Amino acid sequence: MGAYGDWLIMFLAGGILVIWLLRAFYRWLHEPASVNRLKLGKGAELMANDENIIILEQAGYEVKSSKHLVPIYIELDGVPLGKGSRLYIDYIAEMDNSMYIVKTARDRMPMDWTASGVRDRLLVYALLLPECAGILFVDAKDKVIRKITFDIAE
Repeated sequence: MGAYGDWLIMFLAGGILVIWLLRAFYRWLHEPASVNRLKLGKGAELMANDENIIILEQAGYEVKSSKHLVPIYIELDGVPLGKGSRLYIDYIAEMDNSMYIVKTARDRMPMDWTASGVRDRLLVYALLLPECAGILFVDAKDKVIRKITFDIAE
């Protein structure tokens, strides 16, 4: 090949490289911002005689893990607010390839079963783990499981 052939090959290779870089930049620019997803650890050991687990298993759920602690660091006007706070997830359960966050009833924190009460108490968990199909609220005293889902309109 002559001098023109070498330049032609270099020009084509450079053009392909520029097109490839422009497409990669365009894809990066237009893809949605990634969200830092929460990754739960293994949690605490499951107890065989736990009434909440027994109720969930009788209803057909498979309890995968228990007692997850999610630390939350809080700043107020740029100053750390104490040691922060934490959220507790009692269990993670699964049924029909759908994962659910499980919260249990507490005597000292009765549930307000109004739309605003459920929102104030449980929406944070649905937002924390958006890949979950919903939240199960287990009341072992009444032997009731309530499934809560949130559909946030656009």
